[in-house]
Amino acid sequence: MNEETKDVILGAFEASLEAQLRAVRRLRHGDPSAAEPRRRKGLSQVDMAFDILKKARSPLHVSEILGRIQTRFGVTIDRESLVSSLTKKVARGDRFLRPEKNTFALRPEAR
Repeated sequence: MNEETKDVILGAFEASLEAQLRAVRRLRHGDPSAAEPRRRKGLSQVDMAFDILKKARSPLHVSEILGRIQTRFGVTIDRESLVSSLTKKVARGDRFLRPEKNTFALRPEAR
């Protein structure tokens, strides 16, 4: 093995061991952020739509869902992306129904 290859391999091991040592030290000294898995900061667009439909208690057109998401969460979501995501959930039988074109509702068991 030539010296350059040896140096690269040993450098990778060194970086890995340093990262592991830092993690052990954080755990030992009680850093709670090191022990807890990271959580997502916000809801997914599907979860936001679920929340809107749950509060509405009735089917809503995608335009109405998008408007309510904008008002409630302050987020602008791409229409085609939301329709695509919800349509996939409908096809899988996961939480959503599609009673009419571009209109979505919650499955009875998801309410």
